[in-house]
Amino acid sequence: MTTAETAQDAPQPEAAPAPGMVDIKPRNYEFDLETALAANWHSGDPFKTAFFNALSMMFPVGEKSFMDAVKAFRDQVSDPALLEDVKGFLGQEAIHSREHRKYNERLCELRGYDLDYMEQPIVKRRDWAYAHLPVISHLYATVAYEHYTAIMANGTLSNPKWLEGADPAMKALWRWHAIEETEHKAVAFDVLKLAGGTVKERRITMLLITVNFIGDTVRNINHMLKRDGYSFWQRMKIWRSGLSFLLGKDGILRGLGREWLDYFKADFHPWQHDNRKLLEEVKASVGPEPVLA
Repeated sequence: MTTAETAQDAPQPEAAPAPGMVDIKPRNYEFDLETALAANWHSGDPFKTAFFNALSMMFPVGEKSFMDAVKAFRDQVSDPALLEDVKGFLGQEAIHSREHRKYNERLCELRGYDLDYMEQPIVKRRDWAYAHLPVISHLYATVAYEHYTAIMANGTLSNPKWLEGADPAMKALWRWHAIEETEHKAVAFDVLKLAGGTVKERRITMLLITVNFIGDTVRNINHMLKRDGYSFWQRMKIWRSGLSFLLGKDGILRGLGREWLDYFKADFHPWQHDNRKLLEEVKASVGPEPVLA
């Protein structure tokens, strides 16, 4: 048998999903987080708890901006499958924003955190961008943030260490969010391609978004630890342990670097990270789900 014949007979990799090939369903979940939010809900650990809470603080403003960015180009979409994906994306992000808004407001009430302090830098950047940058720039930013949420969602679903020891209600919320972020991870990207997005602008925006993403996360964690009453030296000790959790030998973020770098490839597409099998396995383990009509 020739090499060519062998290659032809070998199993071929399944094509990456095109619009319409992944079912994007808004699940109308509501979560009772009252008891969990009053305490260090992740393993009793102040850093692990603050890390996930810090991420949540960014979501309501961010997800509203993502919805606006995609809506601005929806009229240019003629492909019925992509239009259906856009509908699913908007539905999912609306519910994410609602649930994380409730999460954040109740968390701040229970623990004395300043919600305005954590949201205002994001709001100010958004408002400045709306006033001074072209509309497509918001779509570039959305695509960059969606890549972050996609690779972190994959980590949440594939690595038990991300939520090991977390309160069951909080684990359910973060797994639900990760499932839906995975389902719609390519929608904004596909709309950006349709709108004429360029590789250069996509890359530059990711670098800027990375600075903001890290800065917002660090600022929020520090604010929460201060309001929790930890002294400077106590916070340094907590950060040392926390960085090991994130970036140590078995750190949850340690394996994400290659996936982040893939974004800078000229031919990148989110579904080149094809985790549909994992997605279906997780969804099957969750069981019946409410779906928003």
